[in-house]
Amino acid sequence: MGKFVVGVILGLVLMPLAVLAWFHWGNPPVAVADPPLPMERQITHVALNARIDRQKPDTVPIQADEANLTAGAGIYHDQCAACHGFYGKASSFGPHMFPRAPELWKKHKKGNVVGVSDDPPGETYWKVDNGIRLTGMPAYKDVLTDTQIWQVTLLLANADKPLPPAALAIVRDEPPPPPPAALAPARKR
Repeated sequence: MGKFVVGVILGLVLMPLAVLAWFHWGNPPVAVADPPLPMERQITHVALNARIDRQKPDTVPIQADEANLTAGAGIYHDQCAACHGFYGKASSFGPHMFPRAPELWKKHKKGNVVGVSDDPPGETYWKVDNGIRLTGMPAYKDVLTDTQIWQVTLLLANADKPLPPAALAIVRDEPPPPPPAALAPARKR
């Protein structure tokens, strides 16, 4: 019995020392090309999902109208598309991040879900506001206003629905349409 107790005690001391040595000599998978640690995704998602569920807002303070969706498209174009891609055009470097940056305008293989349109808006708001550590997803709380975060959140929540033409043109990265003839500057003769 004494040998068993000594073995358990040595195991409890040696195992943490072995893990520390493994980290100290640079062996953990820290490069993007490295495979993940066993259960890394599950372990990190449990904590992330619990935190989001606890802190996400339950009500959306603005409407998903044409003005807000178009404003959200402009914010998405300027702040999000580099990593998450445009409608019909994937990011050039998002797939090479770890974890891979999700394509927010790509339809899922099963069903009609596009990007994160099946997530509650409060969850997307939390992710944009706070960012996600060790993923490349920055926190925008000091970059965008609360209204702007809600505008891009509503845009993404409605990615599986028809968008106003102006918003769709922006998320497709198309040039803006020319102004109507009545608003065009007069030509000099």
